[in-house]
Amino acid sequence: MNILVVGGAGYIGSHIVKQLTDSNHKVIVLDNLQTGHAEAVTKPATFIKGNVKDKALLRELFSKTSFDVVFHFAANSSVEESMEDPLLYFDNNVSGLIALLEVMNEFAVKTIIFSSTAAVYGDTSEEIITEDTETTPKNPYGESKRMMEKIIQWCHTAYDIKYVVLRYFNVAGADLAGVIGEDHHPETHLIPIVLEVPLGKRNFITIFGDDYDTKDGTTVRDYVHVVDLATAHLLAMDYLLAGNDSTIFNVGSSTGFSTLEIIQSVEKYTQQKIPVKYGSRREGDPHSLIASSKKIKEVLGWEPLYTDLDSIIDSAWKWHTSHPNGYKNEQ
Repeated sequence: MNILVVGGAGYIGSHIVKQLTDSNHKVIVLDNLQTGHAEAVTKPATFIKGNVKDKALLRELFSKTSFDVVFHFAANSSVEESMEDPLLYFDNNVSGLIALLEVMNEFAVKTIIFSSTAAVYGDTSEEIITEDTETTPKNPYGESKRMMEKIIQWCHTAYDIKYVVLRYFNVAGADLAGVIGEDHHPETHLIPIVLEVPLGKRNFITIFGDDYDTKDGTTVRDYVHVVDLATAHLLAMDYLLAGNDSTIFNVGSSTGFSTLEIIQSVEKYTQQKIPVKYGSRREGDPHSLIASSKKIKEVLGWEPLYTDLDSIIDSAWKWHTSHPNGYKNEQ
């Protein structure tokens, strides 16, 4: 099939591209490389540098290729940054999606897999979050993603664009073969930040808040391995193409780990002490986010193979030790 992956040079998108190319699909990746890397795009996928808001470029792509499916990963995704610059998030995330949907509708491309986030749920009191949990985003990033979900749902109603929304929790780990992995500048995700201490790139970890309503006072998150997440996307694609109804799935491990537990697990794995300092809470950080993945397991048959903390840390460590400078490692 012909597949367009918008944002396919980023951390998550590149892992989906790898699985799609491994499955012999013809893949075109559109990415502006704001946070992505052209080197992360697995060949023979075609890489095109460009912005999803560029409708002229989108029309050119859709004119040349009859796409069967579109995957959307093109979004700014830092909670902290979104609190400081909400207009950036609404402009890039929401406006970019609208441009894409307009061109999809023009060319009668009616299938989209959308990358969403647990941040849409906000600070829910529910211990385990299901797809029916109320969405009350606590930061502009989560708000932009919920707006994007609603826009897609209205496009389904108006234009019969079929969708699967995947709300993932904390994505971590790396490709098991060590070919691609996580490379952000600056890094904002917890596990690679913690790994920077035993890698000699930082001297300590700052934990933002120790007075949350959790088991040890630090925030609790649900972690999913990026390879298992990629598999979920391919299952979602097959589900839609089989004629099933549009829907939303959570993707997570259904297990929560606190920030302190992650640090302790990395200490155990690397056999190195990781000094900790405590700072004040960051605005927009919910206490706890833990997914129920019951629906995606029952409907899509998704069975995560690597979504345990040891496998996640092991694959991340192997990537970072073999690519100490990320994709610039060999230059």
